[in-house]
Amino acid sequence: MLKKIFNPVLVFMVAGLFMQGCIKDHCTQTYSYFVPVYKTSEEVRANIKSNAPREIERTGKLYIRGNYIFLNEIDKGIHIIDNAIPTSPKNVAFIDIPGNMDMAVKGNTLYADAYTDLIALDITDPLNAKTTKIVENAFPFRHYYGTFYADTSKVIVDWLKRDTTVNMDCGNGGFFGIDFNKSEVLMYNDVIALSNYSNDAGSSSSSKSVSPFGAGGSMARFAIAGNNLYSVTLSDLNVFGISAPQNPSFINKINIGWNIETLFPFRQKLFIGSTTGMYIYSIANGNNPVKEGQFLHVQSCDPVIADEKYAYVTLRTGTTCNGVNNRLEILDIANINTPSLVKTYEMTNPHGLSKDGNMLFVCDGANGLKVYNAADVNNLELITTIEGIETYDVIAMNNIALVVTSDGLYQYLYADPSNIQLLSKIKVKK
Repeated sequence: MLKKIFNPVLVFMVAGLFMQGCIKDHCTQTYSYFVPVYKTSEEVRANIKSNAPREIERTGKLYIRGNYIFLNEIDKGIHIIDNAIPTSPKNVAFIDIPGNMDMAVKGNTLYADAYTDLIALDITDPLNAKTTKIVENAFPFRHYYGTFYADTSKVIVDWLKRDTTVNMDCGNGGFFGIDFNKSEVLMYNDVIALSNYSNDAGSSSSSKSVSPFGAGGSMARFAIAGNNLYSVTLSDLNVFGISAPQNPSFINKINIGWNIETLFPFRQKLFIGSTTGMYIYSIANGNNPVKEGQFLHVQSCDPVIADEKYAYVTLRTGTTCNGVNNRLEILDIANINTPSLVKTYEMTNPHGLSKDGNMLFVCDGANGLKVYNAADVNNLELITTIEGIETYDVIAMNNIALVVTSDGLYQYLYADPSNIQLLSKIKVKK
């Protein structure tokens, strides 16, 4: 059942406190809050299919399969973008999936989370995607920043912003004792009052690909390898069987640790990023991943990718991970059991990253997209910095880099690394 647990990070964040006034012993505070919009589980499930395209409002995770781009609209669903012509991508459909944050694709099946459920959809015709299987309660302990238990028989599909002013005693020190300047959240019955909390999400695909699997970004929490779908929660690695792709089944759950964030598959390995380190699991036996190695670092958010010799990890501050460093770490994984640090490069606020051959792409937050020649990991050569965009995640393949930013989806041609060109951009709704 699509559980109704609320994550304040998944809605539009605004400053909670707009005005405070004081007349004699009485103060007024004007603040913003949100109230939920409900639908029944039956209504929600009936609408998990391809619907008319929507304008993009808040970009999230990114996945590529063939000529299509699947772009998450945080907590709302998935945009389907026809990218047969990268210079002119077309937003062709939207799959309504309340509570959606992650996705993965195998062949003609798309997997997505819907709050605590796992949804499988037939995308043989992306314009007519339809649900084939729902694995209920697949993610029963999905992590949220604060917990909100709403109506037990309905699903939250949206949040409506409201502004109000209250009178209060001047000595209270904040609305119901909440200091909005400290980025805290007030939950009161069916109302969410928000402070200036911020979201961590900025918050070409080619027919040449012959793999049945798509490509996900480094911020992904879903990954596919062989006949298995893997997903990470706050503390666990979940294993689903997808030998019958449109009929996934839960197989196994492995406890990893705590504050698990990202998942990246490479060859017969899973590289798992957490706030305290990187874990490497062998999936030689796909149903039973086995831990092979780990590398611990200071507490920080930790997207990770890998190639045959090295793992590339970005650490950043300014997040709920309480990080104190902004840097790129490169690890030698020749000995998979004991990865070792090769080199550290200082960054501004790095997020997702991708690698194609010797070219390394790093999303450095408000400092744009940095492109490196990584032929020598001890001496990365900065080829260029694409400025003027706040970057979140990137997938680089077939000479085209797809970049998720705070204001849309950009595509760059890097066939000539010395002359990287903007091919197209789909802007978010203002």
